[in-house]
This record gives sequence, structure tokens and C-alpha cells, in this order.
Amino acid sequence: MTPDALLIDDDPTFNGVLLRAFSRRGWAARGAGNAEDALAQAALQPPSHVVLDLNLNGASGLALIPQLLAINPSCRIVVLTGYASITTAVDAIKLGAVQYLAKPVDVDAILAAFHDDEDPELEFVAPDESLSVDRLEWEHIQRVLNEHDGNISATARSLKMHRRTLQRKLSKRPVKG
Repeated sequence: MTPDALLIDDDPTFNGVLLRAFSRRGWAARGAGNAEDALAQAALQPPSHVVLDLNLNGASGLALIPQLLAINPSCRIVVLTGYASITTAVDAIKLGAVQYLAKPVDVDAILAAFHDDEDPELEFVAPDESLSVDRLEWEHIQRVLNEHDGNISATARSLKMHRRTLQRKLSKRPVKG
């Protein structure tokens, strides 16, 4: 039986590259550019595997995980993101994703994530060096933002920080370790 994948990403170029790469490797792959299209396709033909972008036109792709698993409980979901954080990684795994990968990522790494059956739990490997203060701040802000369901004003109040300062920090790319 040919493995099938639903590739959900709002970037049509990236989605097209993934579709071609999966097809070349013998997969029956189809793409979706938004949540509505993805759920409609999954309802018509439940996928066995899903590649899901964390950010779909400004909305969180994490909301799709329970809906996709309701359609096919054995579906294996890999979440991709350009802005990785420990908070969103933990949330993705708790919701039922099998892996969380930071972009850029090659197709072979995605396929390996689908088939990593030796340890079904997400294995967290601690970095060799401790995190920088800037990175710790970024992680803390992401955790508090997540606790306030993305509400920047409530997050700023909780952090005792001016809202504009928080917005400026959030507009920057996450700092490396």
C-alpha cells in the first residue's frame, strides 16, 4: 500500500517543493494551503501522515491536530516551524503530534520523524551548553504568551512589561541558544 500524506503549509512554493519531494519518494501526497482546505481533504480521504506548518496565515496550526486525529486517530503528524520554541514543541506533542521540527528541514528528516518508532515519547536532549539569558527570556515570554492564549496586552501585564516593549521583542526572531 502506498503511504499517503497531507502537506499543510500556507506557503505555496514550499508546499509545492514538499509535494514533489514526497511524490519522488513514492508517496501519494496532496497539499492544502489553509485549515479549511486541510480539514475538507482529510474528511474526504483520511491521511495516514500529515506535515503541518505551525503558522498558517497567522493562525496556529496546533488547533488542527485534534481535528485531524478525530478524523484518523492513527494519523502520524509532524509539525514544522520557522520559529521553534520549547513551549510550542511541548504543546504539539501533548496534542498528539509525533515530532516537531524546525525549518529549514529536508524531506528525509521529515520521513525519518514519521518512522521513528523506537521511542514513541518525544526525547528531549539537553544542549551541551546552557541557554543564554536572551534565549531564556524568549522561552519565558513564549510560555506566558501561550498561557494568555496569545493576548499580548494580558501577557505584557503579567510580565510587568510595557505592551510596545513586548511587541518589539516578539517581532524579532528567536535568539539562538
